[in-house]
Amino acid sequence: MSAPPDRVRSFLFEQLDIRGAWVQLGGAWREMTAGRNYPEPVLELLGQLAAVTTLITANLKQAGRLTFQLRGDGDVSLLVIDCDEQLRLRGMAHAPSELSSGSLPALLGDGSLTLILDTADMRQPYQSHVPLQGETLAAVFEHYLAQSEQAPTRLWLAANHEVAAGLFLQALPGAAARDADGWNRVQILAGTVRADELLDLGAIKLIERLFPEEDVRVYDPRPVSYHCPYDPDKIYSMLRSVGRAECEAILAEQGEIRVHDDICNHEYVLDAAAVTALFE
Repeated sequence: MSAPPDRVRSFLFEQLDIRGAWVQLGGAWREMTAGRNYPEPVLELLGQLAAVTTLITANLKQAGRLTFQLRGDGDVSLLVIDCDEQLRLRGMAHAPSELSSGSLPALLGDGSLTLILDTADMRQPYQSHVPLQGETLAAVFEHYLAQSEQAPTRLWLAANHEVAAGLFLQALPGAAARDADGWNRVQILAGTVRADELLDLGAIKLIERLFPEEDVRVYDPRPVSYHCPYDPDKIYSMLRSVGRAECEAILAEQGEIRVHDDICNHEYVLDAAAVTALFE
């Protein structure tokens, strides 16, 4: 089977005032995890976080860069995904190379979810921290979105080595007045979705499979990509702030300076000549 394209599609239940969105990440997801050797449970969590971050960024009222961080005191100490208004993703996890599967609380322990939102008109990014509540990543975000957006929200997420995918549903303010049973009915129908369907089916086929009787308007897809280019200027700037004496001390001891950019998984190596040029 050919890999799915990276894309997100929004949709609307015309008669119900319920909105939804679907995402499937193929190449972008594999680029993000290439060379990382994450164990299966970490790969699954990071893929689910990539899917839900893309879904939420695509539905922002105003364009901006959105970052979600999950931090915990368990074996998985950090999961982070960053997505900008062009739906360009990057992300990483901090975890041991071998890990047995378990629930989200078992893997992360006592932890928190942090949202950082940066838009063009903000003087500084908005930050929000909440404790992790829920046995799954979907449950954590359902709880978070119900609190922050004051709107009932449901999520279904799945990820493997090849694909990360998600389905999002949210009741708009007039939903109960339009159809008292609509939200309940749509949730039950969506709840029949299987992980393999999220990972394999396109948006139209999935919507037809889950909601055959409903009147659903599906919007054009938006492309998603992985974006983490080399940025030596960022590294040079950091080394200048460390100072020449410190850099030369590292050179004397190690013969070179190595800097690893965690989020992009890039390695920068500077020899004596490069360090001299840096401070001239």
